[in-house]
Amino acid sequence: MKEDIYILAIESSCDETAASVVKNGRTVLSNVISSQIALHTLYGGVVPEIASRKHIEKINQVIEEALTQAGMTLEEMTAVAVTYGPGLVGALLVGVAEAKAIAYAAKKPLIGVHHIEGHVSANFIEHPDLEPPFVCLIVSGGHTHLVIVKDYGEFEILGRTRDDAAGEAFDKVARAVGLGYPGGPKIDKAAKEGNPNAIDFPRGKIEGSPYDFSFSGLKSCVLNYINHANMTGEKINVADLAASFQHSVVDSLVSRTVAAAQEFGYRKVAIAGGVASNTALRSAMKEACEKAGLTLYYPSPIFCTDNAAMIGTAGYYEYKKGNLSGWDLNAVPNLKLGER
Repeated sequence: MKEDIYILAIESSCDETAASVVKNGRTVLSNVISSQIALHTLYGGVVPEIASRKHIEKINQVIEEALTQAGMTLEEMTAVAVTYGPGLVGALLVGVAEAKAIAYAAKKPLIGVHHIEGHVSANFIEHPDLEPPFVCLIVSGGHTHLVIVKDYGEFEILGRTRDDAAGEAFDKVARAVGLGYPGGPKIDKAAKEGNPNAIDFPRGKIEGSPYDFSFSGLKSCVLNYINHANMTGEKINVADLAASFQHSVVDSLVSRTVAAAQEFGYRKVAIAGGVASNTALRSAMKEACEKAGLTLYYPSPIFCTDNAAMIGTAGYYEYKKGNLSGWDLNAVPNLKLGER
């Protein structure tokens, strides 16, 4: 009988302070998240210095709560996993310093986890049948990647954004039309009342790179539309604008993902990251995958946004491979996918 592996995981890459206990990679015993959204809404976006200070205030409480909810002690943990990049450098440093201190004091192995690998791994939590290889679209405020997940923690990048990430475009457009922060959920909600074909916004394409993304041109078109309406005194239908903008983004994401799965011969497709909780993206991807005979996987919304359970899952597979970190582990804010 094999011994169970328990990972205490910590995530602090942006504005969520999170801790989780994960058993054998796929069973979440606790998942505690302290969000700073209400605080950063006052400023219309994440303020890095404020985020770092809040992480320092909350991190010990969040870890204690995660262990309490799991009904376990630090001594019972097999290893400590932590996000070390990419993300905001100050925010990352809080989590990395905490994880190193805890692991060193408790004499536990330390595992540095790539934040994007965590997002991909969120799909393993609720889908016991999902195993690599498969195609995965990762969409969040800071990242838009289309990858082949060749094995646990092993990726081949097919495409990425050349400018704005999809989530970043959502935030900027939401701010421009007065919907506020966070942009993704606000646009998603407004779009439900609008006509996605009301305004013909473009789909950005990169010549010679069929799986890369570009959203800055679309964002500029939306801003030009708003400016033109303001100059001519034309009333803007916010719901129609939100729906049309979202339709353009979703169309770009879905078409490339399905095309990649078909070209490279994969029958399984997953989506991950904060934007993966967008209802229009889920619906369109589901419809396109069914039409193409592909099986689609996506996490529950709680595992799409930043959380520590996904870091615990990724950490488990890194631990199984023997990819442990030394006490010199540091925050790497611009860490590329595939780097260690």
